[in-house]
Amino acid sequence: MPTSKRKAPSTDKRKKKYRSDGTPIWAKRHIDGPGVWVSCVKGKEKKTAGEIYDVFESIASEIWPISDANSGDADSDAESTNLSIEAQIANEVSAIKRPRTEQRFANCQTNTPCVIFISCKPPVDPVELVVKFIKSVETTGVSRTRYTHRLVPVSGNCVANLPEIDTLCRTVFQPFFDRHGERKFTYKIELRMRNHTTIPRQTLIQHVAQCIPEGHNVSLANPEIFILVEVFKSVCGVSIVEDYYRFQKFNVAEIASKKNMEKSDEGRAFQTTDSAARKEMAGITNDD
Repeated sequence: MPTSKRKAPSTDKRKKKYRSDGTPIWAKRHIDGPGVWVSCVKGKEKKTAGEIYDVFESIASEIWPISDANSGDADSDAESTNLSIEAQIANEVSAIKRPRTEQRFANCQTNTPCVIFISCKPPVDPVELVVKFIKSVETTGVSRTRYTHRLVPVSGNCVANLPEIDTLCRTVFQPFFDRHGERKFTYKIELRMRNHTTIPRQTLIQHVAQCIPEGHNVSLANPEIFILVEVFKSVCGVSIVEDYYRFQKFNVAEIASKKNMEKSDEGRAFQTTDSAARKEMAGITNDD
């Protein structure tokens, strides 16, 4: 009697499985394009991505509002009531097949504690996005985040080798200096390297400096602009920012803490002045 063979368990690795953020596990996850490096509390990377998503979406909707593709749906509802059932069903199917609005931000896997990378899609500018957020925190003292520490925007990424870095630097630098015409800047290169030992630090700094147009001078003490170079494993990102030291190197927690301390000092100073005024008034009354 022939024995029936059991079917071997499926080992098809292409079977779709999804992460908690809705992205498939088998999907290619790599650091790419412009975006923002975010340092955070260890073990809170997932929650950090969630809170940064909310903050970035809120700010991006103000700077780069998305036109509502469904704005005309409400007007068409009244008209559809006069259509036949077949026509209404056809309209509903068409609406379902309509492409959804593409997400402007994506959490790219880093496989490293305390650091995440949020990729930004056009027209979002990571530098403008981060600066607006930082200015808001500086003004209000409210960070709207709990686990986020420092933000580093990069206008582009490339493979961390010298020829690719040279090309990326010239691509990022030229538009910035063109926007400012003949103005000459003093600058400083801020380099941070994580899990990378291939290119020596000084060699990389020299190559980045060679990509800056002539006429702009180095100033380590009081630079007007900062060239941010972020190297993570085999990826290098670059951007140009202003007021980097004024904004505590884009450390959200420090900026919020500083602003709240200023508010506390102002409150104590007001209380002291008010108390002194009351005592003075009391003395005048007693003399009378």
